[in-house]
Amino acid sequence: MNWLKIIIASIFEVAWVVGLNHATTNLEWILTIIAIFMSFYLLIKASKILPVGTAYAIFVGLGTTGVTLLDFVVFGKAVNYGQIILILTLLGGVICLKLVTSKEGGEA
Repeated sequence: MNWLKIIIASIFEVAWVVGLNHATTNLEWILTIIAIFMSFYLLIKASKILPVGTAYAIFVGLGTTGVTLLDFVVFGKAVNYGQIILILTLLGGVICLKLVTSKEGGEA
């Protein structure tokens, strides 16, 4: 359940990063602030059980990946193969961190 909180927190992180770049109305700014609050709230809640370093690394890794993919897919940024390779490396690291961390938070 705590890993799910990290994943959802990462989705909110993507939302607020996009919001900071593209918000123009009061409603969009309010939604961006809510996304900031929810992302860090879920990260903090999950970090009470999971190792903080691992939880934060996965949170940031998934958020970075999400923002980069949205840039390519939604906002039409040119695909940079160097970024693709680095994102795949980042995702590999995130997956390995998850695999070596037990559900209770300690090392496997």
